[in-house]
Amino acid sequence: MENRLTVSSSPHIRSSETTQKIMRDVTIALAPAAAYGVYNFGMRALIILVISIVTAMVTEAACQKIRQQTITIDDFSAVVTGLLLGMNLPSTVPYWIPVVGSIFAIAIVKQAFGGLGHNFINPALAARALLVASWPVQMTTWSSVTTDATATATVLGILKEGTGAQLPSLMDMLIGRIGGSIGETSALLLLVGGLYLIYKGIISIKIPGIYIGTVAILTLFITGFDLTTTMIHILSGGLSLGAFFMATDYASSPITPRGQIFYALGMGLITVVIRFYGGYPEGVSYSILLMNVAAPLIDKYSKQRVFGGAK
Repeated sequence: MENRLTVSSSPHIRSSETTQKIMRDVTIALAPAAAYGVYNFGMRALIILVISIVTAMVTEAACQKIRQQTITIDDFSAVVTGLLLGMNLPSTVPYWIPVVGSIFAIAIVKQAFGGLGHNFINPALAARALLVASWPVQMTTWSSVTTDATATATVLGILKEGTGAQLPSLMDMLIGRIGGSIGETSALLLLVGGLYLIYKGIISIKIPGIYIGTVAILTLFITGFDLTTTMIHILSGGLSLGAFFMATDYASSPITPRGQIFYALGMGLITVVIRFYGGYPEGVSYSILLMNVAAPLIDKYSKQRVFGGAK
């Protein structure tokens, strides 16, 4: 058996896991929901995903070349960032939108702060927030699953506006026969991908479980124990995509066990507050970004005292 205990300066115990292996597993976990998004929204969705991924890889290589660093685009981290950003975009956006988003995600949010593992917020979500703030019309023009480039409201948008429009069935929302961003429509396939990551030991159930559970419980209380509306809030929007694939980002989430609990509770609370009392129908992106910023402070006040040390 390989000896992983090394008597030297820390780390003393080394894992056989590599960045490439971890990011490859994340890509595999995202693939079913991304493929279903292409099936739903057509070839245009595929082109957007490809543009987003390729731009992220080229930007990462260019930044590392300029900084005279080893080019590491084969570690799949840029692929994951580009894929996540593309899955967060409507299929109706102009093709330059994923280009701008991927460049910002990699060059500004990731490489400017030191590269992989040094970003303090999730790059894909930060890019999405920039795009929504800069081009809100393009970023909120949704396509239905039956007609290309048709302006339609998301499920949460219908609830928020209270227009009385027909809501899709819970089964349609579970499978993904609804409008929305390319990769967030099928809660079932996102759940399958999340369970795959848990099975492989890439993530823990703690953060996504507490996050989704907090949204469910708070929504249940606010709606007067309306189970149907609660299920709509769980299955729609980017909750599953955010909970399993972005809230669990190693670099921007707390590392202490207690800190992860507070982190997930905070995301759930902010998501519900924005959805019910804010100006936007969806609050997942901003809840994760806000708690990313708070993660270092959460770690500071949730870490255990060193055994034998002073207070």
